[in-house]
Amino acid sequence: MLRLPDAWTWDFWLADTGQEYHLFFLRASRALRAPDRRHYRASVGHAVSVDLFNWSLLPDALVPGDRPAFDDIATWTGSVVQGPDGLWYMYYTGISAEENGMVQRIGLSTSEDLIRWTRHSDFTILSADERWYEKLGTSSWTNEAWRDPWVFRDPGGNGWHMFVTARSCEGEVDSRGVVGHLVSMDLVHWEATSPLTSSNSGFGVLEVMQVEEVEGKSVLLFSCLHPEMSASRREAEVKGGIWVASGDDLLSGFDIASAYRLSDDRLYSGRLVRNRLGKWMMLAFHNQDENGEFVGEVSDPIPVGWDEEGRLVLFESAPTLQLVRDRQMSETSSLERSYLSSRVAEA
Repeated sequence: MLRLPDAWTWDFWLADTGQEYHLFFLRASRALRAPDRRHYRASVGHAVSVDLFNWSLLPDALVPGDRPAFDDIATWTGSVVQGPDGLWYMYYTGISAEENGMVQRIGLSTSEDLIRWTRHSDFTILSADERWYEKLGTSSWTNEAWRDPWVFRDPGGNGWHMFVTARSCEGEVDSRGVVGHLVSMDLVHWEATSPLTSSNSGFGVLEVMQVEEVEGKSVLLFSCLHPEMSASRREAEVKGGIWVASGDDLLSGFDIASAYRLSDDRLYSGRLVRNRLGKWMMLAFHNQDENGEFVGEVSDPIPVGWDEEGRLVLFESAPTLQLVRDRQMSETSSLERSYLSSRVAEA
């Protein structure tokens, strides 16, 4: 678990080098006192682990840009991939003072070592394409959603894909959440395309998306809280949390209207990752305690698998979690721990 005494942590994303896991996470000072204020004070923290349980802090990866900049208020959720040139590419969300933080855009920073990051000077900042996606002021929705990029290599080897949290420019206002889609051949130049899913799905936004093939089945993970759902879902008292939609493959067939919850809103921003034993796990941040108070810390990994009905589920029992922890720790050699210590020292 990652809990910082002086800062809340929430949305996060991972990079796996094969030797270590790098965790990039949103952070904001607990001195703000009111957790809702954290969104406009967010920077990107950084920690590293060899086992997904024990994390060592590294210098922060990104902070808001100097004004005027697309990210001069805060830096929000992103993703990291390694390009064919060996560079690491971090795509992340920014909000600006120019629109009082109401318009979200996506920028790019690169790194040779995952520790020192430089904003990419030749990258064109990405924003919602009005041909398919809702822009600020075109509906009663309070902001322009274009955030939480998830980037992955094309399954057929034809370039790269980016999924973003976006809203369709048509449909019921409270149900326009879609999977925004962009494509690229070189990780620098991106072209927006039409959404991969339809509106009227029952969700106002699909946050913090991730697509993976888990034991031969394609799944789309996303998060949505109760206030951002459609009126019909809210009236039915459907709780928010982490959701799963099944797909035909990594790029098609996702039926968002039929998505089911993987976890309620005690956990949020779920990320699937393989541990060193090759088992699929989920990390999330602890969102609410039993009293409904914001927590703001990253969980230990939780095993996931398929139930008899073909649904992805969490195995959260205490004995199961302890067994996973014990096995993972036993597989982490002293050599790996020594390597990690040297990396932290270098930073």
